[in-house]
Amino acid sequence: MDQGFSHAWITIVDTHVTTIVSAAILFIFGTGPVKGFAVTLTFGLLANLFTAVFVSRLIFDWILSRKQRGEALSI
Repeated sequence: MDQGFSHAWITIVDTHVTTIVSAAILFIFGTGPVKGFAVTLTFGLLANLFTAVFVSRLIFDWILSRKQRGEALSI
């Protein structure tokens, strides 16, 4: 699980940073509702990044801590 999260971390951050840069461009060059969309998009991405990395890892750690070492996991 640790290796999976470490490999996924790079991809998750890369996609979120790319989209946040796009939102920044929308905010700089947009007007009115477009700026509001850029702000909303950025907040949504930051919340998604937090839950994708920290909350899901916490849940997986909790589930795995209840299993015996070597016990089968249902997929």
